[in-house]
Amino acid sequence: MKRLLFVTATRIGDGVLSSGLLEALIAEMGNNGTEEVRVTVACGPVAAPLFEAVPGLDRIIVMTKRKRGAHWLDLWKQVALTRWDTVVDLRRSALVWTLPLVRRRLVLPYPKEPMHRVTHLGALLGRQDAPPAPHLWLTEVHRAKAAELIPDGVPVLALGPTSNWKAKTWRPERFADLMQRLTGVGGILPGARVALFGGPGEREQAQALIDAVPAPLRIDLVGGVDLLTAYACLKRCALYVGNDSSLMHLAATAGIPTLGLFGPTNEVHYAPWGLRAAVVRTEVPFAEIFPPGFDHRTWGTLMDSLSVDAAEAAARRLWADCVALEAEGRG
Repeated sequence: MKRLLFVTATRIGDGVLSSGLLEALIAEMGNNGTEEVRVTVACGPVAAPLFEAVPGLDRIIVMTKRKRGAHWLDLWKQVALTRWDTVVDLRRSALVWTLPLVRRRLVLPYPKEPMHRVTHLGALLGRQDAPPAPHLWLTEVHRAKAAELIPDGVPVLALGPTSNWKAKTWRPERFADLMQRLTGVGGILPGARVALFGGPGEREQAQALIDAVPAPLRIDLVGGVDLLTAYACLKRCALYVGNDSSLMHLAATAGIPTLGLFGPTNEVHYAPWGLRAAVVRTEVPFAEIFPPGFDHRTWGTLMDSLSVDAAEAAARRLWADCVALEAEGRG
């Protein structure tokens, strides 16, 4: 039996992007299933639910930030006396160097050039050219709940209208216009149901779009499901369009066509990952988008130079690309 300590992200999106590295480590250490690997994950509170179904999971250590880095001391006390075959630290703390019983230590270096987060993580295993794609694990409970919420039948357009700061949030009336174009006559998904996704505390952000979706077509999941159930629900959708957020990364990991809307965040680092994912960004480039005195806590949207026409065109291109992938047997 081998033991793995995986110290990963505070934020949900970064946790999702790190999941492929975790899957690759489990496979590598377990010789592709021939040896048992026991896994301990240490991460922030909001990211912790992502890892509940990891195979071989011993425990999840939730790291709640404390003054003067005391949360790192708390973690050290819980793991220092265990013999670890591999310790991975994606947060570049001193922890990994102070644990006495470690066979292999992997610490994420600072990137030498701009690159996607998944590519950067892959470099830890010498796989920068073919990095492990994000992967999340589900239980039958999650799948069954998702089947109740999104039953088989008419295809579902998934929308993610929320984000953790307002500047990167596309206006709800534009989402509503895009929804009508994609689900109307001549759209990609004519007559589709519409599922709305968002986290706890984001209902106010999403309410205008919730109200814009006709009740018979609406599947309102904003703040109503846990992360892995949301992920299982996304797997049952036909297409996702949303702001740069953790939900965007969940959708891409679910393997459905995923269009991320970008403005004041850099798609070089955080574009949705995968062959079935794409980005459309504001006409104003990232390097020029921030006004003087910008404060992400108080500033309004910076997404207005992304038109509905541009988003619709990008969605149609993505859909056509995914159809081509299916035809080639790569979907």
